[in-house]
Amino acid sequence: MIRFVVIQHSYAESLGALEPQLEARDIGFAYLRPVTGQDVVGSATQFDALWLLGGAYPVADREHCPWVDDELRLVGVFRRARRPVVGIGFGGHVVAVASGGVATAEPLHDAYWTTARATAHGRDDPLAQAVDGRRVLVMANGRVELPAGLAPIVVDERGRWLAIRPDPLSYGMLFRPELKPGMIEDMVMEHDRPLPDAIGEILDEARARWPEMQETTDRIAAALVSALDLMHERRKMPVFTMTVKRD
Repeated sequence: MIRFVVIQHSYAESLGALEPQLEARDIGFAYLRPVTGQDVVGSATQFDALWLLGGAYPVADREHCPWVDDELRLVGVFRRARRPVVGIGFGGHVVAVASGGVATAEPLHDAYWTTARATAHGRDDPLAQAVDGRRVLVMANGRVELPAGLAPIVVDERGRWLAIRPDPLSYGMLFRPELKPGMIEDMVMEHDRPLPDAIGEILDEARARWPEMQETTDRIAAALVSALDLMHERRKMPVFTMTVKRD
């Protein structure tokens, strides 16, 4: 069975609208939650792909995100094992840092609606073409400056990067196909979570655009499945159990 490991960084931010897309393709997934103290796995041998989700703080904020170095190592492990890596929001920043980017903690909140634009480098990319010209919600606290030589495949209306593909099996994206209006409501209710000043307006537009958001999510899911060959089950190491034989 195809099985993904999913790193969840806040209580409110799961695979959300992407879960039905994966389940419809008979793809299983296991959540790991370092925010609750769970260890980040150190191996890729039991999973077919790695997904890194959104979070409440910038990647550069190691006080609130002490597990980031473990995630960066895990991205390297999956890449060496030639297994797909998908980062969304906070996770998109992790992918960018793992590819040589430099993270900063400012601005604390980077959340807004914009029209996505495929770049020349995204001309033939399935994900870039799936979102080109579509209204998307960006939520990724802090910022990551991309290294020289890594060009974005999608930018926003101001030319800021929204998606990268640093290698054929990795994507980092700052727009949020998994978010549903109810998940944004959960963020607002999450205890002590820092929120952007415009969260009310962001939520209102998400409610108004929900049918359009669902269509965009469908397009993104199909693009990722195609580009990363997510329906291909990778070879997994067998799991052994020890049985004690009693005389």
